[in-house]
Amino acid sequence: MNKLDITNLKALENKFRNIQKNIAKSLFKLNRKHPNTISKNWKRKEGGGGKSISISGDVIEKAAVNFSSISGTNLPGSSISSKIQTKNLSRFHAIGVSVISHPSNPFCPTSHMNVRIFFVLGKNNKIKDWWIGGGFDLTPYFSTNKENAFWHNQAKAMLEKFNKNYYKKFAKECDEYFYLPHRNENRGIGGVFFDQLQHGDIENSLKLIQEVANCFIGSYLDIVNNSKNKSFSITDKDFQLYRRGRYVEFNLLFDRGTKFGIESNGRADSILASLPPTVTWPNKLSPALKAKEKKLLKFLGKNWDEHI
Repeated sequence: MNKLDITNLKALENKFRNIQKNIAKSLFKLNRKHPNTISKNWKRKEGGGGKSISISGDVIEKAAVNFSSISGTNLPGSSISSKIQTKNLSRFHAIGVSVISHPSNPFCPTSHMNVRIFFVLGKNNKIKDWWIGGGFDLTPYFSTNKENAFWHNQAKAMLEKFNKNYYKKFAKECDEYFYLPHRNENRGIGGVFFDQLQHGDIENSLKLIQEVANCFIGSYLDIVNNSKNKSFSITDKDFQLYRRGRYVEFNLLFDRGTKFGIESNGRADSILASLPPTVTWPNKLSPALKAKEKKLLKFLGKNWDEHI
């Protein structure tokens, strides 16, 4: 594929739309009571558009599964590789799916996934450069070695089918990326993250993207199903709402996906759909919340490759 014509574009979009559809369907099925789905198609003046799917119910308090396919004449600063020369490049095109899930039960972790392909186009829509990116990470509130090792083991097994070195490299990049410097904390227990990758040709890169999406939803469903029926106290819920604040801080201050969406004039409601429905920043932590946080922090920043 050396030219992005309308036929290739539609085929690529359908691959990502299917990823969105399958993940949204899986998250929706987790809910047992009051399941709700709201879908919104949107268009962008500069070119392209997408579809946003919002999911809520008794198990998944809020999830967003968003598809976008956008083009433009100026590369957003958040996405420009230092290796790419932008002279004589007339357009870019980006296609992707992003997912965020905030369960109701504090013992079920928040999780995030995104996959994308990015083209830099020259004259006559010829592809001058391209890359894929994506990954997934887990943000628990009540963390366990067993759950975290399972999450990482699934990612490692999936990636080793493509390259024996990918897991270690991508897990390190995930820990480095999902980090809050002003808190001196990792956002969660990590996962895998990669950007500006070419795994062979475009077709093989798309196969990798598909497996990343499959691994994410399969692993996450297992984890949520194992904890969704656990009883919890008001204090447990208070702790979840407090720690959700870290998620908000990262997404608004550091997340490149958020910056890309804003810089490329994407749909604001879709870009900010990753934020949790309720969150708190207490003026002062109670002794009970301090104790829970101390326990949680021991799990953040671990090298999980040593535990799987």
